[in-house]
Amino acid sequence: MLPDMLSNTISLVTGAGSGIGKRVAQLFAVEGSRVCGVDVKSFDSSCEHSFISDISQRQSVIKLADEIFSRNQTYPTIIVNAAGITRDALLLKMREEDFDDVIRINLKGTFLINQIFSQRLLAQKSTDLKASIINISSIVGKYGNIGQCNYTASKAGVESMTKSMAKELGHNGIRVNTILPGFIQTPMTDKVPDKIKEKLLSAIPMGRMGTTDEIAQVCLFLASNKMSSYVNGASIDVTGGI
Repeated sequence: MLPDMLSNTISLVTGAGSGIGKRVAQLFAVEGSRVCGVDVKSFDSSCEHSFISDISQRQSVIKLADEIFSRNQTYPTIIVNAAGITRDALLLKMREEDFDDVIRINLKGTFLINQIFSQRLLAQKSTDLKASIINISSIVGKYGNIGQCNYTASKAGVESMTKSMAKELGHNGIRVNTILPGFIQTPMTDKVPDKIKEKLLSAIPMGRMGTTDEIAQVCLFLASNKMSSYVNGASIDVTGGI
């Protein structure tokens, strides 16, 4: 029998209460990782440890790091930043607070998780650190999308930040990569009107939306030091060819 791909690891997955984050947490647990799932409110989870945290607030993330260390006596070496929100509106009608909220959660939240947990990992002064950070961006961060100036800006920022982090942290044994999902069947996309969905599907050569499992499998690849040990600073489109 083949060993689980993530045996003897601890992973942190934000946005673990639903959608991509939930499926990533489930898959990582099956593959042998002790998963610390995080969401902004209580959630049903298969994670070994579940935490409630507002990742857009520094003190909340610091508390999260302390709680994870208290339970595990170490910090996660796999981090998946899947937490994200939308507040859609056309540019001319978008409220400033809706722009701020999306940037705060999607971009600043990803920054805070990565900064604080990287600081903690490096403070442990491991002589053979092999860590993987996976940031979930979006294909619309590359190409834009009507009604999502805030969301596309946040996701473009996540991709650019990933590339800078990879250059800064790679020599310390922390790989940083990003996944750009296309249109994935999640509670977020369930809210999209049918007429818009039909138009979206017409632009996808494979003729369907993706599944959360198809994103989670790419996360698994990037999380595994056996499978992706030389992958750093990459942006992987998972879009059905859109």
